[in-house]
Amino acid sequence: MQKVICSTASKSRGNPGPSAIGVFIVGEDGEVIKEVAQTIGNASSNFAEYYGVMVGLQNLSTLFGAKTKTMDFELRLESELVKKQLNNESEINDPGLVPMFIEIHNMCVAAFPQITFVQVSTMENKAAVELAHNLLDGVR
Repeated sequence: MQKVICSTASKSRGNPGPSAIGVFIVGEDGEVIKEVAQTIGNASSNFAEYYGVMVGLQNLSTLFGAKTKTMDFELRLESELVKKQLNNESEINDPGLVPMFIEIHNMCVAAFPQITFVQVSTMENKAAVELAHNLLDGVR
């Protein structure tokens, strides 16, 4: 079974403030499949993290279509809180995040039965972090 790693990162200046997300998708052989960087306006850091996960899943769905149901995915993100919420290990206290949680949950049920959400350090997530930071810093 093919495994794909999707790393997502976000940067929010001011929390809330100007925000950007980065998505870095690689195959199990380390080959880069896709990079996405996107500004998302003013957002909290948690909103930006959720938005990054949504964009990551949408891109995986576009890239692999119906094959996602038979593939393994590891979605890496820096926020331990968001990871715990997506794994149903922690409650969502911000009502503004609930619609995105529901959309992510529905996408996972419909298309990603073998997905694992993993919290990683900034250094382990460097490629996605650089995409978000460079875009927000105007380097990109």
